[in-house]
Amino acid sequence: MALPTASDIAQLNDAFRKGDPSVPGQRFITAGVVHLLKQLDIPVETLIQRAAQFDDFTEHNDPHGEHDFGVLEFHGHRLFWKIDAYHNDYNLGSDDPTDLSKTRRVLTIMLAEEW
Repeated sequence: MALPTASDIAQLNDAFRKGDPSVPGQRFITAGVVHLLKQLDIPVETLIQRAAQFDDFTEHNDPHGEHDFGVLEFHGHRLFWKIDAYHNDYNLGSDDPTDLSKTRRVLTIMLAEEW
């Protein structure tokens, strides 16, 4: 069995973040982000789309090349998004994030101060 490469993982993380239904998982926003969106009267889909459009990966913010983290400036607030790969039951990290039969991704969007 070949070991998953960072490029393979990045491709799947990008597909998931962009909403590809063939890459299973869930998307979450933190309580602070919920509050911010309510204050600004902005639908959550707008923020999800901003994360989907992110493409500013550098060695600084993506040292492993897996496209699993990003920083967004959103209406004057600094937000982070993070993708983690779990086993199907979400109890443990996936031992092979490229195997979609046993991996579920979680995208979390949070205020930087919630990190």
